[in-house]
Amino acid sequence: MTTKQVVIIGAGMSGLCMGVQLKQQGINDFVILERSDDVAGTWNYNTYPGCGCDVPSVFYSYSFYLNPNWSRVYSLHDEIKQYFRDCAAHFGLNDHIQFNTEVERADYDEERGSWTVTTKGGETIESRVLVSGLGQLNVPFTPDFEGADTFAGDSFHSARWNHGVDLAGKKVAIIGNAASALQFIPHVAEAAEQVHVYQRSANYVVPRNDRAYTDSERQRFARFPWLQRLHRLGVFLRGEIMYGAIANKKFFQWLLAKDAKKYLEEHITDPELRRKLTPDYAIGCKRILVSDNYYQAMARPNLNLVTKPIQSITPAGVQTEDGEVLEADVLIYGTGFQTTDLMAPVDFYGRDGLSLKDAWAEGAEAYRGVCTSEFPNLFMLYGPNTNLGSNSIIFMVEQQVNYIVKCITKLLTHQLKSMEVNKQVLRAYNEKMQGDMTKTVWVASCQSWYKNAAGKVVNNWPNSATNYYFHMREPEMSDFDLADG
Repeated sequence: MTTKQVVIIGAGMSGLCMGVQLKQQGINDFVILERSDDVAGTWNYNTYPGCGCDVPSVFYSYSFYLNPNWSRVYSLHDEIKQYFRDCAAHFGLNDHIQFNTEVERADYDEERGSWTVTTKGGETIESRVLVSGLGQLNVPFTPDFEGADTFAGDSFHSARWNHGVDLAGKKVAIIGNAASALQFIPHVAEAAEQVHVYQRSANYVVPRNDRAYTDSERQRFARFPWLQRLHRLGVFLRGEIMYGAIANKKFFQWLLAKDAKKYLEEHITDPELRRKLTPDYAIGCKRILVSDNYYQAMARPNLNLVTKPIQSITPAGVQTEDGEVLEADVLIYGTGFQTTDLMAPVDFYGRDGLSLKDAWAEGAEAYRGVCTSEFPNLFMLYGPNTNLGSNSIIFMVEQQVNYIVKCITKLLTHQLKSMEVNKQVLRAYNEKMQGDMTKTVWVASCQSWYKNAAGKVVNNWPNSATNYYFHMREPEMSDFDLADG
């Protein structure tokens, strides 16, 4: 059995950030276990056409590793993935990463105060501290449609895009039209002969206003890093203004909804199509989407928007509840991820063999989004109630890493056996969390990936990103039950 001070699960954005900061604090006895053969997490797996981020690249990047050479305001998949590769190489993380190693389970040993991590290959690693970098968007969700396995053509999920399937001249059915689908629909519509897009609910879409950076802009960013930091601040403040809509501030909701309506009307002239694409819920209840080509694609003559509910999949295509079957050669699921099953697909077992799935049976809860009782020495990144609807998740993760590294340093330097958030502290925290949530638009009656089956918002942080920054500056050790080694 291998022994490490710290085991990190996942070499995505969160795991790399944790690795860098551990090294900065002189903690080098750690390993990052990554199931794939490369870094970048979701940016390694998601390779669909048009794949990119809806946060400008200058802010969807680490504060400690600025990139003055972004080609565009909103850079696409290849550039984002290369950024994380460069970061891993720059900070010497590759020597700490064990690729092609999928974690199956993790068990806490109360007597030893340690975690035993077991991989699918049968390897076991013992660690004082376990950090999950699994995040919220790592397991694709495919609805269990009747007859799905009978479809005669090619079918795949957008998060596992099959680049071997040529869409030219094909009839393509796309199920879903949210964040990922919004990006690949225009590219599919350009290649395919006919596209049927199945929409459950309309989205609020605002212009991305993407553009290429000029050579002189990149040169200035490289020569004067403070200019890029000023640019980052502008993006951050714009996100904080957008939070006003999330917080049910009527003026900001009106302003954003006005922009979204204007954008829709500019590009969709057909009254019936415009009606189908007009949301029937408060702006911000679902994720607000950004695009410069989505509506243009929806107006193409070879694209058909279907709003009737799906009844089943047949060998020939997709059947709606009225019995109509629209034929398709290719079926693409743009249906997102298993967002509320946080920490999936790894099984975690804490004190007395308690399963994390059982502990979270009524909805995931974590103290400040990073730890939970009954699971000592376990920390999580991009955990429960840390997602945003208006700013960069990298900003949030950096605050979490700062907090966790301070906890780990305390645990290791004081040779503590265990560190566990107090049950009463956790309960009071989550009661306040859900109380704050009632002030947001997320608790409205729309369906969204932010909620579990019971309607509890388990993914999102209910306050501003600025608030989270101050919230995570220093851990209060009185909030934890500490056991000496």
